[in-house]
Order: sequence, then structure tokens, then C-alpha cells
Amino acid sequence: MRRPILVCLPLITLLSLFLSSSCQIDHQTHALLQFKAGLNDPLNHLASWTNATSPCHFFGVRCGDGSATVTEISLSTMNLSGGISPSVGALRGLTRLELDANALSGPVPPELGGCTQLQFLNLSCNGLSGELPDLSSLAALEVLDVASNGFTGRFPAWVSNLSGLTTLSVGMNSYDPGETPASIGNLKNLTYLYLAGSSLTGAMPDSIFGLTALETLDMSTNNLAGPIPAAIGNLRNLWQIELYKNNLTGELPPELGKLTKLREIDVSRNQLRGGIPAAFAALKGFTVIQLYHNNLSGPIPEEWGDLRSLTSFSIYENGFSGEFPANFGRFSPLNSVDISENGFTGPFPRFLCHGRSLQFLLALQNGFSGEFPEEYSACKSLQRFRINKNRFTGSLPEGLWGLPAATIIDVSDNGFTGAMSPLIGQAQNLNQLWLQNNNLGGAIPPEIGRLGQVQKLYLSNNSFSGPIPAAIGSLSQLTALHLEENALTGALPADIGGCARLVEIDVSRNALTGPVPASLSLLASLNSLNLSHNQLAGAIPASLQALKLSSVDFSANRLTGSVPPGLLVIAGDEAFAGNPGLCVDGRSELVAACDVGGGHRGGLARRSAVLVPVLVAATLLLVAGILHVSYRSFKQEELRRRDVEHGGRGQWKLESFHPLELDADEICGVGDESLIGSGGTGRVYRLELKGRGGVVAVKRLWKGDAGRVMAAEMAILGKVRHRNILKLHACLSRGELHFIVYEYMPRGNLHQALRREAAKGAATAEFLEQALPIAHPRMPLLLR
Repeated sequence: MRRPILVCLPLITLLSLFLSSSCQIDHQTHALLQFKAGLNDPLNHLASWTNATSPCHFFGVRCGDGSATVTEISLSTMNLSGGISPSVGALRGLTRLELDANALSGPVPPELGGCTQLQFLNLSCNGLSGELPDLSSLAALEVLDVASNGFTGRFPAWVSNLSGLTTLSVGMNSYDPGETPASIGNLKNLTYLYLAGSSLTGAMPDSIFGLTALETLDMSTNNLAGPIPAAIGNLRNLWQIELYKNNLTGELPPELGKLTKLREIDVSRNQLRGGIPAAFAALKGFTVIQLYHNNLSGPIPEEWGDLRSLTSFSIYENGFSGEFPANFGRFSPLNSVDISENGFTGPFPRFLCHGRSLQFLLALQNGFSGEFPEEYSACKSLQRFRINKNRFTGSLPEGLWGLPAATIIDVSDNGFTGAMSPLIGQAQNLNQLWLQNNNLGGAIPPEIGRLGQVQKLYLSNNSFSGPIPAAIGSLSQLTALHLEENALTGALPADIGGCARLVEIDVSRNALTGPVPASLSLLASLNSLNLSHNQLAGAIPASLQALKLSSVDFSANRLTGSVPPGLLVIAGDEAFAGNPGLCVDGRSELVAACDVGGGHRGGLARRSAVLVPVLVAATLLLVAGILHVSYRSFKQEELRRRDVEHGGRGQWKLESFHPLELDADEICGVGDESLIGSGGTGRVYRLELKGRGGVVAVKRLWKGDAGRVMAAEMAILGKVRHRNILKLHACLSRGELHFIVYEYMPRGNLHQALRREAAKGAATAEFLEQALPIAHPRMPLLLR
């Protein structure tokens, strides 16, 4: 009997192992499928996650060597959304969980703390929220990265219990403001500490400077205060320091010079002061130096001219001064240099592009002088080149005009001379060209028409001469053209109508001749047009009235004819002064009037054909108006009598559009002694408000269409944008009484102005064209 038992024992053992393994697989499959059920997988990465497949063959899942235990889930950057299922906590053999760079949301389940064998946990760059649960049970963790989510609540101080951590990245979340836990200093194995954007306040805790294995320290974008502690010199293994965008004060500690492995330092956007410590300047391994937006001062160390690995150097918005190190960049593969807004003087350094890799060169607002170095002609890698607001003289190096990769060239506000090179046509990626306020001269080369991407051309206040090239009309992306204060001659090219996106044109103070091109009316986006102080002749095209201009200036030219009324309304007569041949239909102290009796050019001779019928029509209109007003007066008196009888039976309805204190009884009590006008829609009174309300104009609408007129007037005044339209303060109504309260304008309205001119004999077709809509009861606009 013993032998059969012995034979069965191995079979029983194998069966037991099989059943155990089978149960484990079923358990893990269930947990993973629950996890999948909580996710959205638009790219179908998890198609293999089914009951028919072993979990060890699931996409992104790995099992331990020779076992069926799931040890890794790696689903980074899979475009997954949804939440993390608590079922993941059932995977007790999990050592690595990577879900970073997806769109996961919701809280982190506390059940994750059951994965006690986890060594690597990365949930960064998602949309997870809520307070991080206490995961201090994950004692085996070496890497914890939950940065760049939406976690709230208290800073997770429990991380200090994870003594095996080498990487701690919990930054860029929305924790409650508070000081950095001193217990962080317990994590003696840390090499990477990322606490940026964690709402940390107060001073940097001394305990951090006991983390001697630390290689990266990033506490940027917080509200840290006080100085950078001298104890930072204890972190001899540091190669990266990121403390930018805090409120740090004091000077750069000399102890930084002990960090011989330091490669990158960024302490920008603080309140640091003083100079560069000599010991710090002696460090040789820098690749990145970012000190911008502080109060640092003094010279740049000459030693930095010998750096061999520097790629990025940014010190703008400080108080550095003196001459810049002559050798700076000679031995470094510089990519970006920004030394703007300091006090540097003397010659500009020659070697910043010596490595032919410089893309960003920004040196604006300093005191550099002399000629700009010729070496930069070969700097074809430049994308942003700005040296404006210095004291450079001489010619700009030829090659700089044709930088093939440049998007911005700004050499404005210097003393450059010479001509613009035809090489400008090679800068075909150029978006902005700023040359204003120099002494550049010669002709604008027609090659400028090749700048198909350019949006802004600022060439003003130079000595450019000759014609404006017609090729400018090819610049379809151009939004701003500034050529003012030069010596340009010839006509304004009609081709300019091809610059369909133009918003601003200023060619004032040149010697341009010829007509104002009608093609300007094709520029539907044009907002500002300045053609003043030239020698332009002929009539102003009436088609320009169709543009949505807010600023125009045609003054000081040789233009003739009548000013289109739509342009006069926009700018006023001062924009047309200095043109002896121009006239306006109305009274002006600056421009002659187009009166029929004065024999003015374009006056009686042009209008005699319509004068008689116009006068007849005006007479008939006046008679009809008198009869209409008489009838309205009679009905209004009846309305007033009835309102007095029933005045206490209703409440006033007041709709106010501006913060002006109004008294309904004061408004409705206005009398005939304040009457200043009457029209097709009602009477207008001048009313001086009690207190500090000032003076307003009150229109009392006639009975009948009063409600509709009031609605129409509010709608029109809400849509029309014009400098001469009065401000609407309020509307007041009760029963059949309707009042509109406007801003009061002592000089009257457009209707009165036109009537005065008509009385002088200026009754023209244009007069009727403007007067009739205003007199019509459906167009009750009050104009200045």
C-alpha cells in the first residue's frame, strides 16, 4: 500500500501548483480587466487585454522571469483617459507602474498602497486630482514621480518615510501653501529632488543641504524667501540648481564655487543683488547660466570668456555694466545669448556665433558702441536678432540683411548708416523687420517684395530715398507698414492694394507725389492711414469711406476737391488742413467750405444741375415738418394733461446704461423754458441735474411709435461706433410717457449744423442725403 501513495505524491504536488498558478492568473486577469474598464483607450492599445489571453501577454504588461506574477505595467504616453481603478492594488507582485503622460483624472486610489513591492511609480503629467493618499507603506520605492497633476491639499510630507527613494518628484501641483518639511532631509539616498511649483513658502530648510548625494535640486516657481544658504556648498555632487521664480534675496553665496560638478544654474526672477563671486566665476563646466530678472551688478567675469561647454547664457534685466568679455563664446557652442537691459558699454563681443550654432542673440537696451562686428555676417543660424537701443554706428554687416532663418531682425534706435542690401530678399522666414530711428539711406530695394512671411516693416525716421517699390504689394501677410520721416519720392504704388492684411500704413513726412491710390479701399482690415506731409495731389477717393478706419491724416498735401464726409466724421477737419484745394461741406476753421456762392473749386459748377430741385424738395420738407410738428404739439399737450391727471397710478421704469444718478420726477418735470429743439420723434430739452449730475439732454418722445423709437435708438446707439455720437445715459418710461437721457453737447447736433449750412445756400444733394435720414422718424440719431 505504501508504494501507490509514494507514486501519487508528485502528482498531487503538480496538481496543487497548477491549481495555485491558475487561480493566480485568474485573480490578476480580473484585476487588470477591472483596471482596463475604467480607462478610455481611443487608440485601442489594450485590445489584447481579454479573458482569452494570459495577463503576461497583455500589451504593456510583464511578468517575472519564470513566473506568472505580473511585475510591470508600462503604459506611458498612450493617450489614455479615465481613472485609476482600485483593483490595481490587488497586483501584489507589482514592482513597476508607469502611467505618465496620459490624460488620467480623478484621485489616486489608496489601495495602491497594497502594492508593497513597488520600486518605481510614475503617474506624472496627467490630470489626477484630490489629495495624495498616504503611500508610505511602499517601503521598497526608489522612484516616486507624481509631478504635473492637479493634486490639492497638504504637501505630501509622508514621502519622508520612504527612505529608499533616489528620485522624488512631486512638484507642479496645487498644494496648500506651506513651508518645506524639514523631514525631507531624511531621504539621504536622494539624487533627484523636484519640488517646483509646490506652493512652498519661507526659507529653504537647512536639512536639504545634508542630502549630499543630490545631483539635481529644483525648488523653482515657489514663494521661497530669504537668501540662498551658504550650506548649499555642501552639495558637492550637484550639477543642476533650479531656484528661479521665487522671492530669494541677498547675494550669490561664494560657497557656490565649491560645486565643481555644477553644469546648470537658474536663479532668475528673484531679488538677488551684488556681483558675481570670484569663486563662482572660476567654475569651468557650465552649460547653462540663467541669472536674468534680478538686481545683480558689476562686470561679467573675464573667466567666462574661457568656458568650453556653455550653450545658454541669459542675464537680461539686471544692472551689469562695463565692457563685455572680448573672448566670450570663442570656445563655446552657444545657442542662446540674452544680455539685454543692462549697462554694457564699449565694443560688442565678436565671438558669440563662433560655433555657428547661435539661434537667439538679444542685446537690446545697452550702451554698446562702434561698428557691429563683421563676423556675424556668417551667422546663418540666427533666428532672433535684436540689438536695438544701443549706440552702434557704421554700416550693418552685409550678411545680416539676408539671414535665411531669421524671424526677427531689430536694429532700431541706433546710428547705423549705409543702405539696405538687396540680400534682404534672402531672409524669407522674416516676420518682423525693425530699422527705425537710424541714419540708413539709399533706395528700398525691390527685393523686399520677396519677404513672403513678413508682417511688420518699420523703416521710419531714416534717410531712405527714391520710390516705394511696387513689389511691396506682394507682401500678403503684411499688417504694419511704417515708412514715415524719410525722403521717399514718387507715387504711393497702387500695388499696395495687394497687402490684404494691412492694418496700419504711415508714409507721412516724405516727398511722395501723385494721387491717393483708390486701391487702398481694397484693404478691408485697414485701421490707421497717415499720408500727411507729402505732395500728394488730386481728389481723395470716396471709396475710402467704406473702410473701418479709426485714424486718418491727409494734412499738408496738395489734395483738391471735396473731403468725403465719411472720412471727415472719423478724423475731424484737422486731418485735412494744409490742402488749399480741399473743401468740406460745412463750417471749418482749418479747411475751406464747399459753398455754392464762393466759386470754390468743385462748388457751384458741379452742383448747379441739382440746385433747383434740391431747394424745392427742401421747401416741401420744411412745410411738411411744420404741419407735422404742429399736430404733434397738440397731441403732446393732450398727453401731458392726461398724464398729470393719472400721474400717480404707475411706477417709472428706468433702464440706466451709465453710472449717473437720475431722478425720474426731475426728468419728467422738464419744462418748455429748457426746450432746445424739436424733431420727428420728439422734443429735446437741456436739463441741469441737481447735485453733481452735470448737464444732460432729455428727449421726450411723441406718442404713438414712442416705444418702437426708443428700442430702435437703443439698438442703433449700441451698434454704431463714432466719435460724434452722443452717449446714451438712460431710458425712462411710464404708461405713454417715454424719455431718453443723453450726454449734452453744447455745440448742438449734426441736424442743426446741416440746417445752418443749408441756410447759407449750401443746399446740395449731399446735404439731403445726410439730412433726410436724421429727420426721418425711424432714424432718431443725435450727433455732435
